[in-house]
Amino acid sequence: MLGLGADRLWADMNRLLALLFHQGVLDEQFVQLQQLQDESSPNFVCEVVTIYFHESEKLLKNLRGLLMEREFSDYKKMGIHLNQFMGSSSSIGAKRVRNVCVAFRAASEQNNRAGCLRALELLEHEYCYLKNKLHELFHIEQQRLLAAGVRYPMQN
Repeated sequence: MLGLGADRLWADMNRLLALLFHQGVLDEQFVQLQQLQDESSPNFVCEVVTIYFHESEKLLKNLRGLLMEREFSDYKKMGIHLNQFMGSSSSIGAKRVRNVCVAFRAASEQNNRAGCLRALELLEHEYCYLKNKLHELFHIEQQRLLAAGVRYPMQN
């Protein structure tokens, strides 16, 4: 019976991943990241993504802070934050987040504050969707490992 539960959870993970690829949320870089995970580092993907989330939260806070300044004019600093966000998003395969960063950067290069505000809203939306779906994926994976009888330390 344990094997059947693990098989069902494996299928659930694959369905969720297929959905995220179909929606363009993730790209092949996420698969490459998964391929780096093995028995010696069973939580590798979760750890890398957790770091990404931590750094992304800081970048989003910085971007929002810059745009909320009454006399905002530091588009160059905004571009630096966006380049960091784009790079880290690309490295984990967060395709839609990266694409929004590209559009956001284009608005910042044109010194378009209204465009930047719209892009920030969209970036926050895409980031939250990604974060929720990857947390769901990691939760299913943890359940699958438990159902299969494999015990790895939980991530905090």
